[in-house]
Amino acid sequence: MSERNEAIEDRKVPALVVSGFLGSGKTTMIRHILAEATRRAVRVALVSNELGALGIDRALLGDGDEAYVELEGGCVCCELSDDLILTLQNLYESVSPDRIVVETSGVALPWDTQLNFWRHPVRNWIGDDMAVVVVNAEQLCEGRDLEGTFTDQVTSADLLILNKIDLVDEANLALAHERLRSIEPEAPVVTARHGAVDVALLFPPDADQVDRSGAIPEAPSHTHEQFETEIWTPPVGLSAEQLETELSQPQLLRAKGFVQTDQGPRLVQVVGHRVELHEIEYTPPESLQGRVVLIRRAAQSNS
Repeated sequence: MSERNEAIEDRKVPALVVSGFLGSGKTTMIRHILAEATRRAVRVALVSNELGALGIDRALLGDGDEAYVELEGGCVCCELSDDLILTLQNLYESVSPDRIVVETSGVALPWDTQLNFWRHPVRNWIGDDMAVVVVNAEQLCEGRDLEGTFTDQVTSADLLILNKIDLVDEANLALAHERLRSIEPEAPVVTARHGAVDVALLFPPDADQVDRSGAIPEAPSHTHEQFETEIWTPPVGLSAEQLETELSQPQLLRAKGFVQTDQGPRLVQVVGHRVELHEIEYTPPESLQGRVVLIRRAAQSNS
């Protein structure tokens, strides 16, 4: 064992799992966490799990450094669980982080992700952990996609972030609270705009106060829905109105990507019925330009 590993082997690192349904605002909150970490000189190692294989979140979060790893092509709670373990151990040995953050895809389950912290060898150094689930207030008000994966995520939360409250009025905010409480009556709820929350709420205060020497806990029963992704390549020079028409598809749950519009390059974000175009302050990698990830529920087989 190296001297460096000997020096850190007894240190427990608190871990945060950031979950939430498609379009809830997880990546925006991660950007806030990373900005606060930079301001406070806290070393955060981030594992980001994106549904789809474009790597758009890496572009939105910045290329980062060796402390940032993106896992694509599946969910860290199931298909990529072994990759998650290897990635976490590599980050621990190479970066020696003060905090670990795992951002799951919008269809992953936080509790199943947390169970990986009980596996060797990461169980030896990961301290206490929290599951924070980000919830879109507008989605709650619309009563959209509140069953299955959404419910399993919310009922797994140690802390709920009721996000995007700037998109609803006071009456609908009360409705969002009521619907959220009907699904999960006990977990504390914090409201947020653009994912800006007090970072002190997001990490367990006593990372060492956990014993992972026992058997891995069993996951509660849950629904693991199937989703499918498609890469759309829009023509160059579409107007905002044309993009909105193209992306107003009844079965479309989420879309995200970079497009060259008649007004210049834009980040397109689709959540439910809302289609948004945002100016970007940088040029995304060429491999991402003119490509949009579309996410839908997988078609049900009749067999």
